[in-house]
Amino acid sequence: MEVRKFIIAPDVSIREAIRQLDQTARKILVVEENNKLAGVLTDGDIRRWILKNKDISMPVRLIMNTAPVVIKKEKSHLALEIMKEKQIEGLPLVNDNNEVTDILFWNELNDHNPGRQKKTQTPVVIMAGGRGSRLYPYTKIIPKPLIPIGDTPIVERIMNQMMEYGFYEFYLTINYKKELIKAYFNDDHRYHLHLIEEANPLGTAGSLNLIKKDIKGSFLVSNCDILVDVNYTKLLLYHKTHKNKITVVTAMKSYEIPYGVVSLGENGSVDALNEKPRYELLVSTGLYVLEEEILTYLPQDQYFDMTDLIRRCLKNGEQVGAYPVMDSAWLDMGEFGEMKKMAERMKL
Repeated sequence: MEVRKFIIAPDVSIREAIRQLDQTARKILVVEENNKLAGVLTDGDIRRWILKNKDISMPVRLIMNTAPVVIKKEKSHLALEIMKEKQIEGLPLVNDNNEVTDILFWNELNDHNPGRQKKTQTPVVIMAGGRGSRLYPYTKIIPKPLIPIGDTPIVERIMNQMMEYGFYEFYLTINYKKELIKAYFNDDHRYHLHLIEEANPLGTAGSLNLIKKDIKGSFLVSNCDILVDVNYTKLLLYHKTHKNKITVVTAMKSYEIPYGVVSLGENGSVDALNEKPRYELLVSTGLYVLEEEILTYLPQDQYFDMTDLIRRCLKNGEQVGAYPVMDSAWLDMGEFGEMKKMAERMKL
């Protein structure tokens, strides 16, 4: 592994660190000063900074961990045990001079995630009733949840990923080509799966009406065409700690306008010219944590999307929070190009 791509200087901007994390598709960077370990920077450090609404043009030294957990070569056989205990996914390997010689990553040493937990009763609802029109003509033959990424349908990958964190109670809302979905999961006892049939399409939130009587407390909701590389246990803890009624998992998207952007003053005069400005936006990934009481805001037997539910909650003064992740942690197969990228990034 080329360790240099995971190394960053302390005076580099947080914006640049985000770009580097997305390029490596990892959750940790090593901060070096004078070729010595000065600290580490994780996606969690960046998340906390963003949630404070701070300026990401500031240097990483402001948010890096200056006392990180490290390991030496002679102790490297203990790496998995340390990462599990500390709930971390990367561990810098240093020599006697405090120089970083390698980074040990959990997923390269072990098949399971360090956040693997005992079973939780928190249910997961996967919205799988849509027609998948952006993936036509594939979806003319096969429903979107069963479109394979590699040799495994996307909805099965979602459930497998969540089971790594102890989630095992799944509700799958189905409508379009539902008989194929029912046939695929027939006699599959790996999942505690409830197939919830929509008589008519109800949107990304309306179908929650069909399971209101079965939901108690907090629950997760996911679109059926995304994978988010997130520690679901920490996400649920964050949601509860902040007493959110809805937590929206967001991805940091960076866009550059490839032109000079003109700002106008009075009477059509040019006030400023900004060459190729870059903007950072938090985009909803399609993964949420909700509380059962917000289900009272759902209209009966009516098409209703998650965006409608969030707006209604905000209008009624409910606490709605965000949980940012790196753009590279969000895989979306809603379109052909993105589906190909998903397979490539998963090395399939």
